[in-house]
Amino acid sequence: MPTRSLRRRTLFTLSLIVACAVPAFAQDPTSRVVQLQAEAKALAPLVKSQLARDFLAMAARLPSVSPRTVYRDSARTHAWSQRDAEALPDSVRAKLVPRTLDERFYYDTRYGTPLAYVRALDLLGQRGLKDVKARRIADFGCGMLGQLRLLAELGAQTVGVDVDPLLPALYSEPGDQGNVGQGSVRLATGQWPATDEMRGAVGEGLDLFISKNTLKNGYIHPAEKVDPRMLVQLGVSDSAFVAALGSSVKRGGYVLIYNLCPAPAAPGKPYLPWADGRCPFPREQWERAGFRVVEFDRDDSPAARVMAHALGWDQGEGGMKLEQDLFATWSLFQRR
Repeated sequence: MPTRSLRRRTLFTLSLIVACAVPAFAQDPTSRVVQLQAEAKALAPLVKSQLARDFLAMAARLPSVSPRTVYRDSARTHAWSQRDAEALPDSVRAKLVPRTLDERFYYDTRYGTPLAYVRALDLLGQRGLKDVKARRIADFGCGMLGQLRLLAELGAQTVGVDVDPLLPALYSEPGDQGNVGQGSVRLATGQWPATDEMRGAVGEGLDLFISKNTLKNGYIHPAEKVDPRMLVQLGVSDSAFVAALGSSVKRGGYVLIYNLCPAPAAPGKPYLPWADGRCPFPREQWERAGFRVVEFDRDDSPAARVMAHALGWDQGEGGMKLEQDLFATWSLFQRR
C-alpha cells in the first residue's frame, strides 16, 4: 500500500478532484453526514443495480460524529487515540503532536467521499452480486471506514486493510468498529499478505476482495524510476500476492480492482505513478491462481466522469476538467 506521504500526494492530485442521520443536524449544511446524504441523492439516479441503490440508501443511517483528538509522533510512524495517549508517561506524551479531527475527516480522511465506491459496487451488482448480506468483504488500502460502514449496514462482515497507523487511532471509540447494523466493521493494520498476523486478521472465505485506487500498475511497476515512498510495497512477489488472493477468496467469490486516475504527466513533467491505473498483474497470473478473468483493464472513464459531476468534482475554483483530468479502469476476477 502507498506510504503516508504518497497518500497525501495522491489525495492532492485526485482529491483536488474532490476539493445517523441525526435530526438535529438536518438543517446544518456544515454537517458531513448531511452532505453525504445529499451526495447519495445526487448519485441515486445514476446507478443501475439494486446493490448500488441499497448502498446509497444506507447514507441515511450514518451517525454524526463529534470531533476527536489523535496524537502522532514527530516521524508520523505511530498514532494514539486520546485515551491511549493519556495512559503514556508524561515524558512520552509531551513529545507527541495532537490533532483534532472533525466529522469530515472521520468520513473522508484524506481521500474524499466514501460514496465514490458506488460505481465499483454498481459494476458488481450488474454482474450478479445482488446483495452483501452475510458476505465477507475485504477492502485493500481502505483509507477510511465510511464505505465499510455502509456495507455493514447491509449485513456485510467487512475488514479494512491499510498500513496507515492513524486509522486505528481515529476509529477507536465505541461504535466505530464491531457490530454495525446487521453486519460488522473492523480494521487490519499492516502489510497483507506479507505477515502471518495480517493473513490471520483478514482470514479466508472472502466473498469479495476490493481495491480502489491502490493496486495500480504505476504504483507497483512504475515506468520510470521514482522515490520508493511513492510506490505500493506489497511485501511479497506479484505471484505470491495473487496466490494469496486465490487462497483467501472463496470459490465463486470476486476480486475487483477499480482505479480512478488523473491524466499522465505532460512531456517533460515528473512521472506520476498513480496515473497508470491498469491492473498490475497479468491475466496468466490470475488464471494460474485459480481465477476466471471476467474483465481486464476495461475503461470506465465516461461513467466515472458522470459520477464525478454528480459529486461536484468539476465545480468551483480548481474544479476538474473531467474529460481531460479523470480516467478510470477496472478489472474483475472470479474464483473458480
